[in-house]
Formats: sequence, C-alpha cells, structure tokens
Amino acid sequence: MTSTHLSLYAILLACSFAARGQDAPPAPASDAPTVQPGQTEQQPPPPDKRVFGVLPNYRTANEAAVYMPITAKQKFAIASKDSFDYPLLGLAAFIAGYEQLDNSHPEFGQGWAGYGRRVGTAYADQAIGNMMTEAIFPSLLHEDPRYFRRGHGSVWSRTVYAATRVFVTRTDSGGTRFNFSELLGNATGTAIANAYYPDNRDVADNVEKLGSQIGIDAVSQVLKEFWPDIKRKLFHGPNPNPTAAELRH
Repeated sequence: MTSTHLSLYAILLACSFAARGQDAPPAPASDAPTVQPGQTEQQPPPPDKRVFGVLPNYRTANEAAVYMPITAKQKFAIASKDSFDYPLLGLAAFIAGYEQLDNSHPEFGQGWAGYGRRVGTAYADQAIGNMMTEAIFPSLLHEDPRYFRRGHGSVWSRTVYAATRVFVTRTDSGGTRFNFSELLGNATGTAIANAYYPDNRDVADNVEKLGSQIGIDAVSQVLKEFWPDIKRKLFHGPNPNPTAAELRH
C-alpha cells in the first residue's frame, strides 16, 4: 500500500465522520443573506488556526467572504508557519513509521538510525513542498495558495470540491485557473528530494512521490473543509455554516 492509497483512505474516513456530524441538510449556495435597513450582514466566523487543535490551518479562508488578495510577503509567512510548525514533525514521524514497516528506502536500514533518517527525509519532503507550493511558485505565478472553504452543499460535493482544489486555484486578480503552483511546486520538491534519497530516483518512483505529495495536500484540504462541522459535533459549538436567516440580526 502506497502513501497515495493512505491518502485516499484518509479522505474516506474524514467524509464518513463528517456525514455523521451533519445534523441537518446544509443551506444551498444560492441562499445568500439579504440585508434589510437597520441590519448588518455578518461574515462566517474565521477558520481555526489548527485542525483538531494540532494540524496547522493558517491558509484556510471562507469562500463566502469578500475576496482580498494577499502579498508575496504574506504567502511566505503562511508557508513558513506551515513548514516550521511542530505538528509537521508529527506527520513526518507517522510517515516514517509507515515507511519503516514497509521497508521503504532499504538503504536507510532499520532500527532507530533508519527511522531517524526516514523522519528527516519525510520532514524535508513536507517542508520543501510547502515552501514551493505556498510561497515561491504562487509568488512567481500570481496564484493564491489559500484553501477557500465552501461550508455548504452535500458531503460528497464538498469532498469533491475540497480534494480538487489541488488542481484549481484562485489568481491574485480573483479569477480561477489550473493550480500550476501545486503541480510545479511539488514536482520541484520531488526533484530536490533526489539529492537526499539514495534510491528510488527513476521516473516511476518520482511520479509516485509526486502523487503522494498531491494526495496528502488533498487530504489536508478535505480535513479543513469539514473540521468546523466535526468540531461542532464533538463540542456542540455554534453552527459553522449559518443559513441566511441565521446571518441576519
């Protein structure tokens, strides 16, 4: 089983949890709030900075909010937070544990020495990928690296939306186009990884590593889409996806 397969299973797990957490049908996208005289329009609450209180969530924004582009400096700030936040080490440790069991990169060996090397390379994969896909290429190509959470629609439609945002992105001008930063950024990271992996440097292996990185990013976005719903189910907080009536005073 590859890391890509693990990513697909994680998406299915998140979807099943979110489906159980949806107490009522979500409001349709066309149910936009109407502001009457003397009333003020409320914006959806800003996303949590961490998913499950741990995973970094610095680049999530609400799709319904008025679009405001971010500067290259802000893109680098987001990428730095995602790349050097401590939970990334936990993700690297998890990936390294799976690779240790699967004996991926056998040249690393087994035991604690081999595990340590796998943790280091897994961390490097994620950090380099983040900097490339969230800062360097978005700045060069004028693309927005943020994930714009939808928060409405069926579980399936939201899952498809979230997972496919690795292929669709917003531009700094507010339009949408193919997510070149995701593909080129992870491809560059995969090429750099050939410098510190002693094996698996052929085309097939590089394509598999590229697919794994994109798969991890897709899983991350599905978690970001449904985390407010899961949080509400677990902690009985306010509705993260308010209807038009709930947005009116």
